[in-house]
Amino acid sequence: MNTPSQVYRRLGYRRPGRLHQGLDAVVHAALGRHARREQVLRDLWNSTERVLAMEPEFAAMGDEKLQEQLRDLASAVRRGGRPSENALPRAVAALREASRRQLGLHPFPVQILGVFALHQGCLAEMATGEGKTLTAGIAAVLAGWAGRPCHVVTVNDYLVRRDRDWLRPLHAFCGVSSGVVTADLGAQERRVGHACDVTYTTSKELLADFLRDRMRVGTVDAPERTLIRRMKTGGKGDDGLVLRGLHTALVDEADSLLIDEAVTPLIISAPRENADLRDAVETARDMAESMELGEDYRVDPRYREIELTEAGREKISARSFSLNGFWRGMHRREEWVRQALSAREFFLRDKQYVVADGRLIIVDEFTGRPMPGRSWRQGLHQAVEAKEGLGLTDPSETIARMSFQRFFRLFHRLGGMTGTASESASELWHVYRLPVLRIPSNRPCVRVQHPDRYFADSCSKWDAIVGDIRKLSSSGRPILIGTRNVAASERLAERLSALHIPYGLLNAVRHQEEAAIVSEAGQLGRVTIATNMAGRGTDIKLGPGVAQEGGLHVIATERHESGRVDRQLFGRAGRQGDPGSAQAYVSAEDELLTRHLPETVVGWVRQALRSGWPRAAQIAGWAVRRAQARAVQFAFRQRKQILRTDQWLDDSLSFAGPPVGASAPTER
Repeated sequence: MNTPSQVYRRLGYRRPGRLHQGLDAVVHAALGRHARREQVLRDLWNSTERVLAMEPEFAAMGDEKLQEQLRDLASAVRRGGRPSENALPRAVAALREASRRQLGLHPFPVQILGVFALHQGCLAEMATGEGKTLTAGIAAVLAGWAGRPCHVVTVNDYLVRRDRDWLRPLHAFCGVSSGVVTADLGAQERRVGHACDVTYTTSKELLADFLRDRMRVGTVDAPERTLIRRMKTGGKGDDGLVLRGLHTALVDEADSLLIDEAVTPLIISAPRENADLRDAVETARDMAESMELGEDYRVDPRYREIELTEAGREKISARSFSLNGFWRGMHRREEWVRQALSAREFFLRDKQYVVADGRLIIVDEFTGRPMPGRSWRQGLHQAVEAKEGLGLTDPSETIARMSFQRFFRLFHRLGGMTGTASESASELWHVYRLPVLRIPSNRPCVRVQHPDRYFADSCSKWDAIVGDIRKLSSSGRPILIGTRNVAASERLAERLSALHIPYGLLNAVRHQEEAAIVSEAGQLGRVTIATNMAGRGTDIKLGPGVAQEGGLHVIATERHESGRVDRQLFGRAGRQGDPGSAQAYVSAEDELLTRHLPETVVGWVRQALRSGWPRAAQIAGWAVRRAQARAVQFAFRQRKQILRTDQWLDDSLSFAGPPVGASAPTER
């Protein structure tokens, strides 16, 4: 049985303060620039050189002597909470030698630099293929030695198990236990995973466990209140808790988890039967089917909003006259029809969702991965099911919720790694107090970045893409083609099949083969189609003879809303100094332009490209940059709104203790 102090530690986390505003925000931003100044990287490089200087000493030790040194270092860390300034380089040097012996990998100097950056609480920007997994594994040992919870957070369950299994020999040699927490584990298995010195998991599973623990104890988390509760309940106040607190988090692919997915808070919910809602959804679908775009309603693609015209309102009113009282209220009935129209106009099969085994499964638009068990809120999920003619599921009742922005601010120590973070350095500092440090690559990048190609319409663009794939594949060069959604990947696959060009297809429907397909994408003559950043975290190594042919060629079938995602995709080529090339294809009909630019501007770009104006490419390039800038600003405003909701909950629910969350567009 745990003592009250042990229970308290299991509930422990940092109480984040308010985000800075006004003049305070200006000063805080200046501090952020100071925290990521060049001198910080130079200081860490000096520590790295001290580690390299110790290599002969540790290489001469036998395994027993090295393990003895590691035990002494671990004891010193456990006593002091973390390595001292003088002991840290020695500890990292010992871990570097342990990695060489246990994993057969001798970390590069830049990886050691990344270890120091993570240990200092920074976000290390390391290029694709530079060894981020090993860097995090060594930093996790330093954190695990302290005896406090350390979570290594990555993007999916496959990487959770792969990374832990790969690094387990190193962790065991260094006296650190490691565990995993994935979606398929029960409560007892989760408890065992979280009890380890280092726990590999995903952000969704970690936050879900935190919320469930908070629900089990309610607001009684102070030590004295916990003691009273245990006395009243006969010592059973902590039954069912799986976490042992939040202290250190090392976040892999941090830009995806801390920025891109931060607009989707996690919700724990329970199904609740609601026959009235089902009837309303089906009636609204029937009404929406008779309404015409332009005549009865207008669409705002940027904000994904439906505006009813006067004719549309009259049509709804006429059809509602014979219905029950639920449809007599004007605002209520119009809202249900608008939602049905939104399901038709903005939620498209094989883009926002897929249908498998008669069930609707949401697709993560950033990664192209399916998210089974998730649903949209407030009847929207049922509206999309009704549109597809599927059986309507019961709506869910929210039990607990929290934004990922707020959650990651609860950790006492936070570090991260990604290949693309510089564009969001200011936001990462403002929200998480994470300074971004750009770690140089081990070898110079020789990837050739070809200029974008621009087209007036999508048909011309896809013809050019298929033509270039045919030409390049005949030369034997491997090609990786990135698409933004499942439908585009399927259409391209059909065209390649018609030309008898073999390919590997990776999208939300075929996610189980993800790692295997991506790992083979660098073989001679291989053509791989992948939705967005599917396969992220899996290295693409060049096969025999590929380097002589020019390396991997990456094709982006359209520009993404964030330039970071473009860089992520292009970064799959030119790994570790390998040759490679990349090119993007853009049409005036791409969603990036049509959603984030006025119709007149898009029409101007289309006319320039169709007419072959002398500066048409420059005009189209400007339009893409402008659209990306507006998309980034829009996404940032969404994240700020989530933060404002968090703060509102803090203010309005402070009398009841820390709130368990903020409003959210999706449910779990």
